[in-house]
Amino acid sequence: MRTGPRTVLTGTVGGIVLAALTDPAAAHVDYVTEDGPISSTRDLFVAVFTDPLSVFLLVAGGFGVLGLTLGYLRFGNSLSDIEVARRTLRSYQPYLPWMLRLSVGLPLVGAGFSGYLFTPVVAAEARLLQVGIGFLLLFGLGTRLVAVGGLLAYAGALISAGIPLLLASEYVAGFLAILIIGPGQPSADMLLRRIVVTDGTLLSRFRGVDTPGDILARVGITRGAVPVALRVFLGFNFFYLGIVQKWLQPGSALAVVEKYDLVSVVPVSPELWVFGAGLVEAAVGVAFITGTFTRAAAAAGFVVLTTTLFGLPDDPVLAHVTLFGLSSALLITGSGRFSLDSTIVPALRRRLDPDAPREPQPAAD
Repeated sequence: MRTGPRTVLTGTVGGIVLAALTDPAAAHVDYVTEDGPISSTRDLFVAVFTDPLSVFLLVAGGFGVLGLTLGYLRFGNSLSDIEVARRTLRSYQPYLPWMLRLSVGLPLVGAGFSGYLFTPVVAAEARLLQVGIGFLLLFGLGTRLVAVGGLLAYAGALISAGIPLLLASEYVAGFLAILIIGPGQPSADMLLRRIVVTDGTLLSRFRGVDTPGDILARVGITRGAVPVALRVFLGFNFFYLGIVQKWLQPGSALAVVEKYDLVSVVPVSPELWVFGAGLVEAAVGVAFITGTFTRAAAAAGFVVLTTTLFGLPDDPVLAHVTLFGLSSALLITGSGRFSLDSTIVPALRRRLDPDAPREPQPAAD
């Protein structure tokens, strides 16, 4: 797993682009506004690309991101700061299971007591179900089986409530990652496991019983699949929010711009705010799915979420906790297998920096 302060570099890029092109509306706009002014995708694109200032800002932002990316590929390996950051991020691996359980368990408990089903746009009295799953994940008891239960609960909710549940599709990433990686420490499962493997205990008689982890390992599913599961489903969530929520349904997003008078923060057209928000979210989603500069994309996504919470005072914080936690998890895991970070990116780095040492393992940037 190789990565580094490209997180810092691209975090800076994300900050610049977000400040210039997007706004705190770059999140679940349905959480803070209802019906907005009628506007089609065609109207949005025409308004943006017929405005010289909007076109200039988009082009300038694109060149800025490209320049910083090329600069990192060329000079990144010569900075010892980057290697230190890589080692530090790798050292956080033992905390990953606990991070995932907190990221999914806490918002589920909040959703249950707040009276909504996974996402605030779907009201439902499913308190016992969500609070039960959430507390069991937080406690780390029956963790993998509870994660399966969570997946089934989400699938049932998706069939029942339909498209609005896609706003909470990050839960699929969380449940799958927890199922694969297991409870970790601290957890009740690990406590019970320790008792089982200790001679002389009452539970030691169950020592030969296969655990869910044993079964997964037998079929070849190991913790190396965690970053792939996180990338694919978290990437889908960001892509959905950017394309469907912003570009294909710009009315609600434009209502957010108007409601919070965001044009007074950065004096550009409301259409550019919406287009820029969708562009950044969609780009983060594509980067996650393809595994391209994964940690940098996670940092950019984290910036998007942070500006949302600070910029929209009535935005429900709990609705974003899972996205926060899973984005943080990708900062630790990197892209993992089946990613451009492990194929194309190292080749580009060697092309731009011929003296760069060949990496002994796939890069997870």
